Amino acid sequence: MLTLKLITEETDRVIRGLEKKHFKGAKEAIEQVLAVDKKRRESQQQLDKNLNEQKQQSGQIGHLMKEGKRQEAEAIKQQVAALKESSKQLEDDMQQAQEEMTRLLCQIPNIPYDEVPEGATAEDNRVVKSNLKECTADDTVGNWSVNPSLGIDNPLPHWELAKKYNLIDFDLGVKITGAGFPVYIGKGARLQRALINFFLDEARASGYTEIMPPTVVNAASGYGTGQLPDKEGQMYHCEVDDFYLIPTAEVPVTNIYRDVILDEKDLPIKNCAYTECFRREAGSYGKDVRGLNRLHEFSKIEIVRIDKPGHSKESHKEMLAHVEGLLKKLELPYRILLLCGGDQSFTSSICYDFEVYSEAQGRWLEVSSVSNFDTYQANRLKCRYRREDTKKTELCHTLNGSALALPRIVAALLENNQTAEGIRIPKALVPYTGFELID
Repeated sequence: MLTLKLITEETDRVIRGLEKKHFKGAKEAIEQVLAVDKKRRESQQQLDKNLNEQKQQSGQIGHLMKEGKRQEAEAIKQQVAALKESSKQLEDDMQQAQEEMTRLLCQIPNIPYDEVPEGATAEDNRVVKSNLKECTADDTVGNWSVNPSLGIDNPLPHWELAKKYNLIDFDLGVKITGAGFPVYIGKGARLQRALINFFLDEARASGYTEIMPPTVVNAASGYGTGQLPDKEGQMYHCEVDDFYLIPTAEVPVTNIYRDVILDEKDLPIKNCAYTECFRREAGSYGKDVRGLNRLHEFSKIEIVRIDKPGHSKESHKEMLAHVEGLLKKLELPYRILLLCGGDQSFTSSICYDFEVYSEAQGRWLEVSSVSNFDTYQANRLKCRYRREDTKKTELCHTLNGSALALPRIVAALLENNQTAEGIRIPKALVPYTGFELID
């Protein structure tokens, strides 16, 4: 969440940032926070005054009793008792104000960096890079018309290819669990495992330490990375134990550093993790959910960094380069989008999406989001580092990205590499699959 220091010292910038993110009632929300903070500070000032008076008057009681001035001593005792009662009420007021402050701050999104473009919807996202053409500052999703021509006659969508080559059984998944839980079979399962190992090996080669975290987290972890409160409807909830199935490995891996003070010399911390991910995807329907396009359970490799403020933008660039390198090795047509303010997530300061082209569907599929959250998550997590020069503690910056999510990568690989002989496997994957062709 936003820090109170930022809100009080840079109020106008915060309001502009929230408006850029198309957050309704931005000014009113910030004014509410400032009003509650004022009330809390006034209560604190009165409490400090009360405690000081209590101390002074309590010191007088003993002297008066020694001097035989019992009546005066009893009068002061009553005054001290009244001050104590007033102080207790002030403490309660402060506690309520703090709880109200936290509730309000949790409802306010992060503010975008200056370089985030204006815009309200995905159509306004800027295409900043592609392996299809040189991009200009005017290229947006809305005016993008450059799509690859892969020369495939009558390409089949991946769900038909999966059935033709017995790779994925969507109906069996419905039988076992429900829609959105496919069953991978034979070379389909081997392709999944190959991609997982390939992505993990690439992350390790880039200096990431592999983590194998739980895929079930408590509410405190969901709160720390911003999924809770208000977004619990998108997560599967184990009500008896109050646990949640993770929507991404970002949640458990980032929460490793909850309530931790790190040494500056150890930053940036670089972790990666393969997990299954679970998302209810409530309200999703139509062509966007066909086949592998939108699942309730899927495999994903996540990269996570904890960094200091002065280096986090460089870390973000390195993460973007890492994800782009994976798509190049998989020989997929891709484009990179800088998301506009209105299409950014609740918690991010800046986010780039990677999309690959789906030949048979004739559309772009998002396969990764790489975000810098600045101090927004760290403030909720109380994740700090100790500066080497001043020995003071400051909030860290947190970053994460998909590297990569498998379902749509598999969809694009199947559709874009289909031939008369079968489905060709990219060279980089062959050592992992053990086969060059699905036939």
